[in-house]
Amino acid sequence: MRERDRPGYGAAVDDLARRQLDGIAELAGLAAAAGIEVWLRGGWAMDFHLGEVTRAHVDVDWYCWRADADRLADLLRGRGWRPDPRMPVDVQLDLVRADVEMSVAYLARDATGRVVVGAGPWAGTALPDGMLTGPPGRIGSLAVPMISVAAQIEFKEMFPVWMPDRPRRGKDAADLTRLRATDRHP
Repeated sequence: MRERDRPGYGAAVDDLARRQLDGIAELAGLAAAAGIEVWLRGGWAMDFHLGEVTRAHVDVDWYCWRADADRLADLLRGRGWRPDPRMPVDVQLDLVRADVEMSVAYLARDATGRVVVGAGPWAGTALPDGMLTGPPGRIGSLAVPMISVAAQIEFKEMFPVWMPDRPRRGKDAADLTRLRATDRHP
């Protein structure tokens, strides 16, 4: 994407972040055109909620329905993304292109219709209510679907509880502070 065509990312964004933002725009656009629902999650979801890039990101995290994962993978492979062999595709769709990594975790619904983890060792585990009902996030003119702020906070708070061998990282503590400062829900 040429510099003048970028959707207002701002001058302070480094080259990797620009390529990640271009990847976000590409994945969201391809998914929307194909009728595939996706939601941004992780650090990029926080940045899209805040409307600015707040820190460097290693990768870009998404959710999609497990039933749509193969179609999404085919669309992205057609644009030069390749599977990351470090992650089994039956657990999560991890794709790379040059130095940009996209990780797409799978969602499903249980017998009651509740959104649950769609694959892997936690398959069937309930996810936060209302997680998929938040408004789109925006950086510049780029708007994308993302998980709700309440779900972002819950994930950042609970990660060290769910994974006691992995203490809260400094970036997650900083993200929690930023998210709590803007959350309008109790």
